Amino acid sequence: MQDNHSETALTENVKQKSKLIQTENGFAYRDLNKNGKLDIYEDPRQPIESRVEDLLSQMTLEEKAGMLFIDGVRVNPDGSIEEKDDDQAFTGFGQSVTTKITDLQMNHFNVWQIPGAKPLAAWYNNMQQLAEQSRLGIPATLASDPRNHLGKNVISMAVEDFSQWCETTGFGAIDDPELVRQFAEIAREEYLAVGIRVALHPQIDLATEPRWPRISGTFGEDAEISARLGKAYIEGFQGPKLGPHSVACMTKHFPGGGPQKEGLDPHFEFQQGQIYPGDNFNYHLIPFEAAFEAGTASIMPYYGIPMGQTDEDVAMSYNKTIITTLLRDKYAYDGVVCTDWGLITDRHMGEFTWPARAWGVEHLSEVERVLKVLKAGVDQFGGESCPELVLELVENGKLTEARIDQSVRRLLKQKFELGLFEDPFVDETHVTDVFGSPRAAAAGLASQSRAMTLLKNNEEVLPLQGQPKIFVQNMDAEVAAKYAQVVDSPDEADFAVLRLDTPWIPIDTKNEFARSFHHGDLDFKDEAKAEILALCEKVPTIVVIYLDRPAVIPEISAAAHALLADFGASDTAVLNTIFGKAQPEGKLPFELPSSMDAVRAQRADVPRDSKDPLYPFGFGLRYANNK
Repeated sequence: MQDNHSETALTENVKQKSKLIQTENGFAYRDLNKNGKLDIYEDPRQPIESRVEDLLSQMTLEEKAGMLFIDGVRVNPDGSIEEKDDDQAFTGFGQSVTTKITDLQMNHFNVWQIPGAKPLAAWYNNMQQLAEQSRLGIPATLASDPRNHLGKNVISMAVEDFSQWCETTGFGAIDDPELVRQFAEIAREEYLAVGIRVALHPQIDLATEPRWPRISGTFGEDAEISARLGKAYIEGFQGPKLGPHSVACMTKHFPGGGPQKEGLDPHFEFQQGQIYPGDNFNYHLIPFEAAFEAGTASIMPYYGIPMGQTDEDVAMSYNKTIITTLLRDKYAYDGVVCTDWGLITDRHMGEFTWPARAWGVEHLSEVERVLKVLKAGVDQFGGESCPELVLELVENGKLTEARIDQSVRRLLKQKFELGLFEDPFVDETHVTDVFGSPRAAAAGLASQSRAMTLLKNNEEVLPLQGQPKIFVQNMDAEVAAKYAQVVDSPDEADFAVLRLDTPWIPIDTKNEFARSFHHGDLDFKDEAKAEILALCEKVPTIVVIYLDRPAVIPEISAAAHALLADFGASDTAVLNTIFGKAQPEGKLPFELPSSMDAVRAQRADVPRDSKDPLYPFGFGLRYANNK
């Protein structure tokens, strides 16, 4: 380190926001001097712990309470942060950020629907300018659910300029940690360009209950695969150490959300709790142990109740045995713990009210719920904007400010580690350099094809050769015409290409979000199945089925001339695979059951537990020229 520079030079260098770098001794700034040589300036700051304590000592109780909440905000198409009518803004579930910063003292937010990368970057800078005007100028932290997966994952956000990759199950099918790391590094650069500094992922739950609607966000049902891919994922987003060029991962859903009874998701009141008929609770912890090793910055527990596993049947974030005894004490985890969204207050949606996910403590008032979550050991409330409840608890003597300080320390430390206090802004001119990268687009498309899993290839018909006549269904005919002669009916075709989705049955509820979750049976019912089989009988048919859950397809498998599974793939990626421009490399990340009876007989917490599966875990053929 050079030490022959004046304080004036150092100060001027900081003002110019020169690049912040990490060194063995902490942080430094670097810049080219007038002679074109690299100068490195020591950073005069105190260690992060000292800076946290100094800032904490200056914060009011109201400012501390506001920091304990993270909620959704809307992004205006013009990048402004002013209030607009709903038809002029992309709303998601959130509201304007202005009130939350100025009135509620909040500085953690997440975005849902966005109008694109450039408006988001402009909006983000406007938000940070507003945060900078607050009494202490604490910068805001912006979070997001996954944005880089092409598929129908109900939690994943619309792509909106971000590179498009296979879904997480596709990474599980490929089982290549270096590919996952590459994905995470590219996604990280995109996040950084628009100001997203917390990834509300990876989701490392295990897909041991095949009816669960959130399987497409997992790496599959195998704990060891999920552990090694989850570790590579976190390392790609965060780097070797959380710093100014990191995106902090909020790994979810501790201690594993996969074993939901009958697959009913605990986002909703019809859930029946997480069950462990195979006494396999610890198996679901294996991926989280890898996440701790990778240094995940944050942890998100799930909504479910771990039935019969602790001293009280209450949801994870209310459960002191889960959060304190297991996570804090056994695993010595001292990072941020944030609830999943909406545990405290009901959400009123017109004539319908979506109840808070306060499972097991529904009888408690909102303020009592806040107290129980904090006593369990959680730091932050996701999807909530009610710091007044924390203030009420302190005023009534039920909660100490010292307990609040424990959580605020963790949240401040993460902001400091991310370098937000040095430079919270993004370079809006850099957005076009990052988004639309040919390298990222090519890598994403390749992942979609690589993840495809060849289950059947009768007479080694695949890959198709030449210019056959093909009839396509549920596929863009204009895209298909780039590969073959597309005809209007199966009677004219040499082959049919049929794209399918795993079946599901909407829950009978007024909650539209609940209706969008893919619950229910996994098999095709009478009329739908008959139409598929009729096409297969009429012409040799290549069936491509999107497996967001393990489909039950014995008759379709038998009738298809070839059968491919996809895990989030465009028509181009599918056709590249069918015509041999790409090779299917996937192996099933979960087994495909042979019947719904077999599904119902499975133990929800045990992997590879289906009797006589149609296709076992890890099954996947190769083309004859690529064995």
